[in-house]
Amino acid sequence: MNRERAERQLALVAEALTAVREHGIPLWLRGGWAMDFFLGEVTRDHGDIDWFARAGDAVRLTGVLTRLGHAPVPGPPADLQLDFVKDGLDSSFTLVDRDAAGRVVVAGGPWAGTPWPDGLLGAEPGRIGALEAPIVSPAAQIEIKRMMPVWDPSRPRRAKDAGDIARLEAALRRR
Repeated sequence: MNRERAERQLALVAEALTAVREHGIPLWLRGGWAMDFFLGEVTRDHGDIDWFARAGDAVRLTGVLTRLGHAPVPGPPADLQLDFVKDGLDSSFTLVDRDAAGRVVVAGGPWAGTPWPDGLLGAEPGRIGALEAPIVSPAAQIEIKRMMPVWDPSRPRRAKDAGDIARLEAALRRR
């Protein structure tokens, strides 16, 4: 495992959380970092830092991040996801919204309005050392990793996803 890269990514997580809290912008870690914060330790290398953010906060979030030195990177539709790079490290912010029933849904792109798993944003914060971060619920994380190849056949399940599912399920059984 590349510990130096993990430490740099953790520093970016801390920096982003501190900055957005000052502006009342909630964020939730998703993906591998959400799993690691749930487990309380870094379990593997991470290619990037994945987040969920509210679509209504996208403009303010972009402003906060660019003031911190994050550069926007072209990618998915801007109403679906915002991508940034800072110091060679990538961060992606998938945007969510709520539908009329109050469910968390995909904010934009071809799946706009599609509900995310129930309880997605309802988890207790996770922690690695002294750093606490809001995370997606482990059950929702498992469902997303299991269903991604079904929802989007162009994205087959990766070996790291199978490993993440196994780690999360084992941790949930112990609790």
